[in-house]
Amino acid sequence: MADELTGKVIVLTGGADGIGRECALAYGREGATVAIVDRDLDAAQRTAAELGGGSIALGADVSDGEAVRSTIAAVVSQFGRIDAVHNNAGIASPSKPLHETTEQEWDDLQRTNVKSVYWTTRFAFEALVASQGCILNTASMVGLIGQTDHAAYVASKGAMISLTKAMAADYARHPIRVNAICPAGVWTPMLERWCAEQPEPDSIRRYLDEIHPLGYCPRGDVIADAAVFLLSAKARFMTGCILPVSGGAELGYRR
Repeated sequence: MADELTGKVIVLTGGADGIGRECALAYGREGATVAIVDRDLDAAQRTAAELGGGSIALGADVSDGEAVRSTIAAVVSQFGRIDAVHNNAGIASPSKPLHETTEQEWDDLQRTNVKSVYWTTRFAFEALVASQGCILNTASMVGLIGQTDHAAYVASKGAMISLTKAMAADYARHPIRVNAICPAGVWTPMLERWCAEQPEPDSIRRYLDEIHPLGYCPRGDVIADAAVFLLSAKARFMTGCILPVSGGAELGYRR
């Protein structure tokens, strides 16, 4: 694809590193202006500088409603429009079954991974109606098929998947398209941290290659390519789609 997103203004949360950074770079290559929203403002600024073309970085914690409100207002003030919101920010810790998860850990994870979608949608909605834009949520295959010792994270991604479908049904009348993308394993700083929390990190790295029938755990560029498609006019008749980009990890029993 070339210039699939020319002239579009995209708000991308969690765009400083990992999957978000790869998406930001891909959106820039396709002609978009990207507003990168991240708690790590320095890293977000470095990514925005790589994009050039008017893309900007804004420091904000997406679990804070007032921070999201002011961030969205700043984007509209600067660019006069928003064509897409990509809800990509998220945290993955703790790696525990539910009964071992503290209330604070549960609340932090749900607020960052799920309530952030509420905040961005609430405050960007009028701009998206005006542009007949779209929303993309970075979910996860674990929200569809589950995962051991990761209950709070799995719950948050399952909620995001259900929320995507409800939002797609509600907002089609405007028309705003709402879709989700579901990676399995993807090598990012967050996944590296998760691996380090496991009892045998080296065996977990082998496991992450082996769960993908295509033979390897990918980098974020494979997710970014699919994200470009879902935000482009080539996906203009797709809404409520929960798209696996998983190397076939969900395909069942394998040797």
